[in-house]
Amino acid sequence: MKWEGRRKSQNVEDRRGQSGGGGGFNPLLIGPLLKILFSKTGLIIVGIVIVFSVVTGTNPLNFIGGFLGGGSQGFTTETNYTPTAEEDRLAEFSATILGDTELVWNQLIENYREPILVLFTGSVSSACGNASAATGPFYCPGDEKLYIDLSFFEEMERRLNAPGDFAQAYVIAHEVGHHIQKIMGITDEVHNLRGQVSEKEYNQYSVKLELQADFLAGVWAHHSQKTSGMMERGDLEEALNAANAIGDDRLQKQATGRVVPDSFTHGTSAQRMRWFKKGFDTGDLRQGDTFSAETL
Repeated sequence: MKWEGRRKSQNVEDRRGQSGGGGGFNPLLIGPLLKILFSKTGLIIVGIVIVFSVVTGTNPLNFIGGFLGGGSQGFTTETNYTPTAEEDRLAEFSATILGDTELVWNQLIENYREPILVLFTGSVSSACGNASAATGPFYCPGDEKLYIDLSFFEEMERRLNAPGDFAQAYVIAHEVGHHIQKIMGITDEVHNLRGQVSEKEYNQYSVKLELQADFLAGVWAHHSQKTSGMMERGDLEEALNAANAIGDDRLQKQATGRVVPDSFTHGTSAQRMRWFKKGFDTGDLRQGDTFSAETL
């Protein structure tokens, strides 16, 4: 891919080197908190916090932020984290790809609402709950943010045998696809079915949601190539290989040696490749209705 030197998105929240995450600010707690802080007991507590912070190297403001956030999810622990040059390169790459998705989707969708990309290491807190790096990249509709631990890209190459920068771009574009589904109300429609249909049927809706996100990633690639020409020979194959690598059937076969179709939530390798390729070939949003498709 020819991505160096291109516009980078400003919608990036870098939480690398932190564990936990920022909780929501709760103004109702200001009054009670100030009373506690300026009481005799409060001053003793503040002293203890400061001593603890000096010993552990933790910023005491994070504790105050935790109280104002109204819960343990408000705490953020900073570590002496120094990213490698390769990780910084991946961070720059991710911001560039997100920036390119912004250019494409602002053209295709009126009043497009740009998502935030959160970079984290190890674990992270979101409006959808806490998650670890093992979860893999994900989109949280509750806060409209994409979450990525950049070590996943190394995992793609090492464990999934899906190397290449365009394979990585496909992953980001897929999560942006989920954001578009949120904007269009599709995500809420599917999530509202939980508990109203059987687990097997809900899994089928989940598969259609994921395949549509693959299609939308393909639509992005189609229009991006027309306007920016970032793709080079072999890039399309990298994305298709990545889609193939993360199919439910292949992952289940690798993990357990058997395949259970009723438990699929993302689609088979063949389905994921097919819908991404359809989006790439057509660039037409009208052809991405996986929910009405006779066959996936």
